[in-house]
Amino acid sequence: MSENTPSAPEQGIPAPEEMEAAMAAHASDEMERLQKELSELKAKSADLADQFLRAKAEAENARRRAEDEVTKARKFGIESFAESLLPVADSLDAALAIQNATAQQLREGSDATLRQLTAALERNKVLAIHPAAGDKFDPHQHQAISVVPAAQEANTVVTVLQKGYVIADRVLRPALVTVTAPK
Repeated sequence: MSENTPSAPEQGIPAPEEMEAAMAAHASDEMERLQKELSELKAKSADLADQFLRAKAEAENARRRAEDEVTKARKFGIESFAESLLPVADSLDAALAIQNATAQQLREGSDATLRQLTAALERNKVLAIHPAAGDKFDPHQHQAISVVPAAQEANTVVTVLQKGYVIADRVLRPALVTVTAPK
């Protein structure tokens, strides 16, 4: 270079050593920033993992509690029904304890016991299906045992051979009936 030509530092261009130092400083700052960001992300990840494990444990506990409730409901679901039948059992025991009961006493006791049983069933939503003669045959609640010729309209109940029962609109046992034959 000539003497009149300014050197690199004089022209505003940094020397290679200064550039390396600046790049090293920048790389060091960038490395610190990335390490700080990494540690923040690790902490956030650990926190989220902890929250996940807690939520998972809570869900498992809720599932177990629900299973326990279902088990208890199945086990004790008929408790109220059984309690309402106890007076019926007591009445039957009392009737059997009478040594020389008259036919009239047995009839009155049987009627009273049947009323107790009917009331207990009704309290627990068990209702009788007892169609009257002439009622329309309903295959959802009645079971036709036989078809007989009759003067009444076709497909109507003639006689009830056995009462049926429903519990909360679900048929436990259909009523056994005879129905009229189509004309």
